[in-house]
Amino acid sequence: MNDHLNEDLLEMRHITKSFARMVANDDVSFSIKKGEIRAILGENGAGKSTLMNVLYGLYKKDAGTIIWKGQELNVESPAEAIKAGIGMIHQHFQLVEKFTVLENIVLGLKEGKFIELPLDQAEKKVMTLSETYGLNIRPKARVEDLTVGEQQRVEIVKALYRESDLLIMDEPTAVLTPQEVHSLFEVLNKLRSEGKSIIFISHKLPEVLELCDSISIMRDGRMIQTLKNEPGLDSRTLASLMVGRSIDLHITKPPCKPGEVVLSLQGVCADPVSESSGVKNVTLDVHRGEIVGIAGVDGNGQTDLSELIMGLRKASGGRMEFLGKDITHSDTKQMRNLPIGYIPADRNHAAVVLDFSIRMNTALNHPDRKPYGSPFLLNFKEIAKITEEKMKEFNVAATGADELVGNLSGGNQQKVVLAREVGEKVDLIVAVYPTRGLDIDATNFVYETMLKAREQGTAILYISTELEEILTLSDRIGVLYEGELVGILPGENAEVEKIGLLMAGERVK
Repeated sequence: MNDHLNEDLLEMRHITKSFARMVANDDVSFSIKKGEIRAILGENGAGKSTLMNVLYGLYKKDAGTIIWKGQELNVESPAEAIKAGIGMIHQHFQLVEKFTVLENIVLGLKEGKFIELPLDQAEKKVMTLSETYGLNIRPKARVEDLTVGEQQRVEIVKALYRESDLLIMDEPTAVLTPQEVHSLFEVLNKLRSEGKSIIFISHKLPEVLELCDSISIMRDGRMIQTLKNEPGLDSRTLASLMVGRSIDLHITKPPCKPGEVVLSLQGVCADPVSESSGVKNVTLDVHRGEIVGIAGVDGNGQTDLSELIMGLRKASGGRMEFLGKDITHSDTKQMRNLPIGYIPADRNHAAVVLDFSIRMNTALNHPDRKPYGSPFLLNFKEIAKITEEKMKEFNVAATGADELVGNLSGGNQQKVVLAREVGEKVDLIVAVYPTRGLDIDATNFVYETMLKAREQGTAILYISTELEEILTLSDRIGVLYEGELVGILPGENAEVEKIGLLMAGERVK
């Protein structure tokens, strides 16, 4: 950690920002010193992104003052923020894939303090920056040919090329392999030693504790506390501060006792659609009473595989079996009639109808079957009774069964999905990014639900880009790379380095 932090580089004083009736930032004050890495933590909706978007000129503040290098700064646009020396590296990179690295870096730099250089001179400057900070980029490479980690390094060089003194990084490790995270931290530590300041927004508490000098906590639109990262500070303390009460992050997982094969994939394939990777010759068995985690960097066929299993995609090869029955060419309706719980990746568009009540969402899968109804008539009384029971069991916070799902928090929406898909006895659960966008409490609830189902003998295929939760839950871990299952490892004492190499497409023994 940097023990020689100097004067404040940035002060944000009493920032307020509202959207209609919602106050996103409520009298927030925040500062960062030169040569400091500061984490900002908070649950979804805490106000982190809004505050940074105000600083970067994407939002106009309602009240408050920004002091930059000792002078008041009014930021009306990202261009003004960049000109002042503030750079932002978004979670979803702002790069033109068909352009080269160099073209992306110099794109738009024609006026103001940025004088357009001949490309050969610009290339020399880019190489100097790359070598100085150990970024190892190739100026003439096309962005579409780079790994995700390499693309992120391009974004960092782009910010440095624009002479940024402050880098805002929004969930910078979300799509990186463990090896790429390690490389990124080396770069960020180098930047800090050179006097650059970094705002690090993340939900990965161990990474925050490893990297950052200090940690600011936001809750309900307010900045509630800033802590020095000192020995003794741990993830549990940070999590409790984020939610405002004590949180137990420990997950107990009894030994696995696998039973019969429930889902069998035998060399299954699915053609790519749009920019998807498709599925390439995947062979995998999932047994009763086990959780098979599927790891991989986002976009490597995870969603394709789940949609193939659920009949949303057509197989172009191979065979799929459910409890020994051929389901290779079953359609979605046929799959939904089987005892399978499905938690899709896109909750709002594929799992719930936001304009429907909790009661009607509960009956979505089988409205024409008992106990929910018949082909001709819904049993509203029975649906209401079942819904109330499931809401109680899954701790759904709502005014009642008739509340619109769209009015619920993301965590409670996901509980409605879990109640419907897992609340009845199923033989298989296919869960795709089930904790995406959830707070700590809701995430723990998902974990507990999965482990309970596992103990009851359910087979679970658990797909996630969060390696930490894959390691926490899985009895076996498969890794997808460009649609191919490149390795299957035991979950117990799994080697993170080996998983990381597989995620990057390297073959390991």
